[in-house]
Amino acid sequence: MSEAPTQNTEDALLEEAQNCGTMRRFAIFSKLSGPGWLQGAVTLGGGSLAGGLFLGVLAGPHLLWLQPLAVICGIILLGAIGYVTLSTERQPVDTISQHVSPVLAIAWILGTIVANLVFVVPQYSLATATMMQNLIPSLNGSAAAPWVIGAILAVIGFAVVRQYESGGNGVRAFELVLKILVGVVVVSFLAVAVMIIGSGQLNIGSVLVGFVPSFSQFTEPTAPLAAAAAATGANEDVWRGIIADQQRDRMLAAAGAAVGINMTFLLPFTLLRRGWTRRHRSLAIFDLSLGLFVPFVVATTCLVIAAGNQFYNRTDDVIAEDGTIIANMAGSYNASADKFLGIQGSSSFKAADSPEAKATVRAALPESDRRLAAMLASRDAGQLARTLQPLLGKTGANLIFGVGVFAMAVSTIIMMGLMNAAAVGALLRRFNDRKVFLIGASMPLILGIFAPIIWTGASRAALAIPASVTAVTLGPIAYFTFLLLMNSKVALGEHQPKGGSRWLWNGLMAFATTLAMLASIWALNSKGFPGQIGLVGLVVLAVFGIAGFVKRRNA
Repeated sequence: MSEAPTQNTEDALLEEAQNCGTMRRFAIFSKLSGPGWLQGAVTLGGGSLAGGLFLGVLAGPHLLWLQPLAVICGIILLGAIGYVTLSTERQPVDTISQHVSPVLAIAWILGTIVANLVFVVPQYSLATATMMQNLIPSLNGSAAAPWVIGAILAVIGFAVVRQYESGGNGVRAFELVLKILVGVVVVSFLAVAVMIIGSGQLNIGSVLVGFVPSFSQFTEPTAPLAAAAAATGANEDVWRGIIADQQRDRMLAAAGAAVGINMTFLLPFTLLRRGWTRRHRSLAIFDLSLGLFVPFVVATTCLVIAAGNQFYNRTDDVIAEDGTIIANMAGSYNASADKFLGIQGSSSFKAADSPEAKATVRAALPESDRRLAAMLASRDAGQLARTLQPLLGKTGANLIFGVGVFAMAVSTIIMMGLMNAAAVGALLRRFNDRKVFLIGASMPLILGIFAPIIWTGASRAALAIPASVTAVTLGPIAYFTFLLLMNSKVALGEHQPKGGSRWLWNGLMAFATTLAMLASIWALNSKGFPGQIGLVGLVVLAVFGIAGFVKRRNA
């Protein structure tokens, strides 16, 4: 393993990169990369796993274009954040407070903390479930195992984040650990996809076509599911509406998982902690492409391919040959069937006042309706691993898939601790205070231990709704804020983009901001009362941003 470059060596390599050929520059930038890999470690978490699974279940390879487009928009935003950070060589939370609005700066910090504290819990649940179901099946059913595994994860997370706090070589060691974890995730999912393709089960042509964007999929089912809906006769419109709603929700959720509000706060912190300056701006863009775009697109593409190949337009993992519902899929199937019966307005279903009565109504559904309910039933990572057993063998499926999912969850847990440390330091205006850093890092890591009682039933829903509303509201605000900053002569001075560069930045940021805003409004509209609060918050924060920007520009 090559030794991490010292500051003098790094300066010399940057100087060489200015005057060398493309391949040598690629090698130099690859050696110096780091913060972008931390972004990759965050985004390859439970949200991306669930998003990829659901996209595969609902649309097979037809939505392979979505997650690359979403992460490209995120990289545009992160690129702007990196440009502002390195041009000013200061924390952008200070730049926003001074040149746009202190309200937006505080909202950004609080949104990051909320996202970290809420969404670290399902990462613990995912890591624990994977350990018990795939890696050490003998622990399955143990009441104590989730608590012990959670405590071990918290200790490991704290130890790794503490290494980052030590600075210098500790930062590079931290980045190396995360690079390895991201690499494990990518290699695991890539191995699964390669085996599926090698077995002849997959049509490569359909995979390639899946990368062509089709925005009609926000409102229309894919052709195979549309045909299945048509087979239900009078119920076709009900099923088409359900499919379109689920498809749209999953598309928005998967896109939102690509770049979260807490990731936008992390990047400037890690850039400055690494000691990068204006000289590193080109390296920062390359770093995001190598460390975030490539791992994310490869891993999520392979996951969607695997899920689509095993679940899309299929019912054999839900409905047994004798027509009964397979036991471990009963809950997911019942939820899917009940949604249909509720929307259809079935009088017998409304009158059913016991689980037995509801089961009788479900059993009486026509075969075509039962098949569609099975096609739309939710699947999880464990079910995907089980369906891959004929291809990989039981041990192989559990090991390859389990290691990938576990590394995905662990890397995100570690990064949640780091992001929260940065946010708490910014909130208290003590960016380099060791004690504040460690307290901030401990908050999500300790909270995650209690996942067995927090991320269940009603409490899970109660946490997820306000957290998702907060994230969806603040996401486009981050895009909008940095669009303003990229056009602020007062904030950037001589480093404000000029000429063609300015037109390019504005075009890219306007495109990404528009998509983020439309997705946010659409998502918030679907959340009822909490979403209406989010829409109001979106408007209020935008007004603060515009008013502050105009006032400070004319000051």
